[in-house]
Amino acid sequence: MSRVLIIPDVHLKPWIFDMAEKVNKESYDDIVVLGDLVDDWGMGSNLDIYKATLDRAAKFGKDHETSLWCYGNHDVSYLWDAMESGYSVQARITAVEGINKLERVLEGRLKFVHKIDDVLFSHAGLTETFVLHSCGYHMNEIEDILAKVNRMGKQELWRDSSPIWARPQHDFYRMFRDDIFYQVVGHTPVEEPLDACGVLTLDLFSTYSDGSPYGNQKLYILDTETKEHKEAILL
Repeated sequence: MSRVLIIPDVHLKPWIFDMAEKVNKESYDDIVVLGDLVDDWGMGSNLDIYKATLDRAAKFGKDHETSLWCYGNHDVSYLWDAMESGYSVQARITAVEGINKLERVLEGRLKFVHKIDDVLFSHAGLTETFVLHSCGYHMNEIEDILAKVNRMGKQELWRDSSPIWARPQHDFYRMFRDDIFYQVVGHTPVEEPLDACGVLTLDLFSTYSDGSPYGNQKLYILDTETKEHKEAILL
């Protein structure tokens, strides 16, 4: 059993890491960051906020040396030069340099999917469709499947059903081995934590285009044994 503090999509809000530092360290055992550190409404030419966010992420990753991190679609879009909504041509070099620095700091802790007990953590969710198409029916061990997924690149992952793009909240996707694994994701903005069909969605810091909050802007801790989540209390 582990109590996991979850940091969802940051999207150029470095103060979320400051907020996480205020959570009582006795209340959790592990930290998982769900990805999408970069890009936000109207910020494409603000290179300072890209650098500040990625520098703050690197410091947080260094200070919390067992924290686990997930790539988000916005993060890898710069590494793979794959344009999408929110991609900033002006910020590309700054984003790539900052994410590469983060990769060096984390030393292998930045992946597409992490597993703690029988809970899977990823940016968008590991779907049955994606695993069957990408890994085949012959691969059965979860460690082997995750190892293969975590080695994948743009060709395999730049698709709707992948763990950086899936939206099980809106589309009909069966989640991978949903009789065994519970999943925690960000990616899809929600106003409050959404626990449905074995998936807990926590993208709670997204905003409207005018900058006003869409979600409740709270952090949560998940108990990997009971699958219950509770609001993180700040000191």
